Amino acid sequence: MCVQMEAEIQQILVQVSELQHQRLQSQSVVRLLDVEKEEEQEEAPPPRRTLQALCSIPRRLAISAGLGGTPVTPQLIESLRRILLGGNFRVFDYEWRKAVFHFREPNSEFAYALKADGGGARAIQMVVQARIIKHLLFTQQSTSDGQTLHSLTEVGRREQDRALAAALSDSLWLAGQEASATVTLVTEDYCITSHLDNKLDTFTERLQLFTFSEKDAITNFILDHIQCFQEEGSHGVILFLYSLICSRTIERLRQDLDSPTSYLLHLSPGSSACRQVGSMLKTPRFPVWVCSINSSCSVLFSATRSLLSDWRAEHLFQLYYYCGQSSQTATARLTVDTHSHHWEASSRDGGDPEKRFPSLEMTIRTKWDGAVIAWNGTSPFY
Repeated sequence: MCVQMEAEIQQILVQVSELQHQRLQSQSVVRLLDVEKEEEQEEAPPPRRTLQALCSIPRRLAISAGLGGTPVTPQLIESLRRILLGGNFRVFDYEWRKAVFHFREPNSEFAYALKADGGGARAIQMVVQARIIKHLLFTQQSTSDGQTLHSLTEVGRREQDRALAAALSDSLWLAGQEASATVTLVTEDYCITSHLDNKLDTFTERLQLFTFSEKDAITNFILDHIQCFQEEGSHGVILFLYSLICSRTIERLRQDLDSPTSYLLHLSPGSSACRQVGSMLKTPRFPVWVCSINSSCSVLFSATRSLLSDWRAEHLFQLYYYCGQSSQTATARLTVDTHSHHWEASSRDGGDPEKRFPSLEMTIRTKWDGAVIAWNGTSPFY
């Protein structure tokens, strides 16, 4: 009996010894694996910083880097942000990023018109709108005064594209002092990588600059890539704004500003904006005006080219008004009579004229003092 118990105890001790030996071996393996893992982590490069898709661009709207041009530099990105937004860590908000130059339906009441419902980009859209109207009425059409609003309703899709390309290239060419101009587009690849001194927006870092010394070359290039300025997701207005600054150059633009600390999209404290429009701006070469009425930009225009060069044309004439908002269902047609004195008589009744008359009427009277204005069935814009 004792011999049997002793044998069992001996067997148990052997099993315990084997288990302990196996445990020690497994711990060694774990320690070895941990050391290997640490060595791999030391040898492996740090993980790349992933870029948030703050301003993702559809692939069809990004050009190939093989197209040529010059990639944007970190220094240019810093200069663009400082002169536009006042700081290197600021980026465009959602309203700016979604703004494009998108026409309304072709061959319709608003075939000539861009959509510009709101946001800070609207001012730029309406300036381009004015150039589009000038192109459609006075550049591609005959130079006679036979054009009417009806000709603007017969604009097709391809004609819209040409008008937009002409309007954008006109602005860039003037910004470059009619010597050269630069167009910025977005490439498929990043031109610069992450940097601690700036905030990435995954858009500006992909800019490619194309500089031209002939105006026709600019127009044709923009027309070939017109979708980069007008399709949803293209950030078309920002692209055009970048193109304007690069065409003007940062150095010239700083000289244009009143203060070296000013930036374009929000005037810094101590800076001021001139709101007194001079007589020369009220009498442009073509009868197309960009108006700021109630802090909102719009376009006022005439189809009569000689309106500002022939005093007889100013006796009784038509003006058209487009505010850019989707709520406007028809182009406002106003009849202006500069020889009638009905407005002068009614204005003596007392009270503030700005509260008694539509703001658009008061704006027109800064050019044609005392004019009587008929709205021809359109509800007045106050």
